[in-house]
Amino acid sequence: MHEPRDPDSGTEQQPGVTPPPAGDGEVGYRGVTACSAVGISYRQLDYWARTGLVVPSVRDASGSGTSRLYSFRDLVVLKVVKRLLDAGVSLQNIRKAIEALRSRGVDDLAGITLISDGTTVYECRSPEEVVDLLQGGQGVFGIAIGGAFKEIQGSLSHLPAEPVGGQEPVAPAEEPAERVGDELAARRARRRAG
Repeated sequence: MHEPRDPDSGTEQQPGVTPPPAGDGEVGYRGVTACSAVGISYRQLDYWARTGLVVPSVRDASGSGTSRLYSFRDLVVLKVVKRLLDAGVSLQNIRKAIEALRSRGVDDLAGITLISDGTTVYECRSPEEVVDLLQGGQGVFGIAIGGAFKEIQGSLSHLPAEPVGGQEPVAPAEEPAERVGDELAARRARRRAG
């Protein structure tokens, strides 16, 4: 993956991006849940795991009767892979981009935007870097990983998680209706003000 040159760039978390669900390191998501949250088929998920594109970091399948468990971070990476494929980026270039993202923590991922011209994938960590790439005529589309982060959080809100120790599945968190209403009202207010 290519990074635009900007000596002043730092890794700041994007405003409005919340951290992963509490206890992310303590729960995993089965393949079926991962497919539902990301919007891919089980065949794709299985292929990506077997070829090493996105291997589950909580638990890989180790024979008959075991199932893969994906972390929240894994699901974000899966969503990015899906978006890059949908945009026509080759699997070879996606592999390069994902290898560069593997070393980053969840907070670091939330502040990255991937820009691609369909061939090369560029990593941008600030709005200025995105603008520089677009002005240079290189960028065709972008993927704000923070956006994928929020989508996965929303998808997981109604899907089960599994404790890493393998006990009972963790039921999806129910959000109080008044909190959902408050968030929607806040979004509308921001749109009107902005």
